Order: sequence, then structure tokens, then C-alpha cells
Amino acid sequence: MKDAANIHLKVQNLCDCFATTDPLKEMSEIAHTSDTDEAALKWIALAVLHGINNNAEEVSLSASSDGKIKVVAEYRNTELPSPGNQVGDKVIQAIRAMTDMEDARDESTLAFGLRNNSMDLKIKVRREGKEEKIVIVFP
Repeated sequence: MKDAANIHLKVQNLCDCFATTDPLKEMSEIAHTSDTDEAALKWIALAVLHGINNNAEEVSLSASSDGKIKVVAEYRNTELPSPGNQVGDKVIQAIRAMTDMEDARDESTLAFGLRNNSMDLKIKVRREGKEEKIVIVFP
């Protein structure tokens, strides 16, 4: 992954780009993208947009020990489209890079600008063996 500041800026720009689209529709197509680095950043942007648009409390992405990726939004405990295994791994790497979290269990605040607004997203990470979970908590 690239420089964390550039990743953060790119995700914010992608949020601005996709602000008027249907995030779930766009998310459902990401698993078939060949550029996994770019797809991971797009997926993060779409997850943030979905969370904002639907007043989600949080969006979590979990990687199981067999590599399977599962995404859940907490508002009605609804499963969202998975970015797929390769892109999902890149999502985890990108979020860890943006937040500079390397420990197995960690929390951080990510200042996030979207158009003329800003918010602080709380990011939680947890790793146990080969399983990993990233949670984006919305204000």
C-alpha cells in the first residue's frame, strides 16, 4: 500500500465521486475488479457512504481463518456485499495503513471529510491468529 496520507485522501475523493450513486450496487461489483488496490479504496469509500446514507451505527469487515470475507452493517444487522477475498485483504491493509494501527487489538479515530462536512469515524481492529476484523463506527 502507498503512503497513508495519500490513501486517506484518495478514499475521501472516492466518497465525493460516488456520493450520488447506490453504494450497495457499486459494492456488489467490486469483487470482480482486477486492480485490487484501487478496488479496496473504492470499497472503503462505498462502505462509509452506505453507513452515512443509512444511519448505520457501524460497518464491519471480517476475514476468517480460511480467508473468507464477511461484511455486516449494524442498523438491522444486515449483511452487505463482500468485496471478495483479495480485495477484502487489501481493504484491511488500507485501513491499517490509514490509521497506523499494527497491534492485534487497537482503536483509532479517523477524521473524515465528505464534501462540505466532516466527521470522526472510530476504527477498531482485532486480529486473532489468521482471523481479522475491522469495524468502522459512525458518529
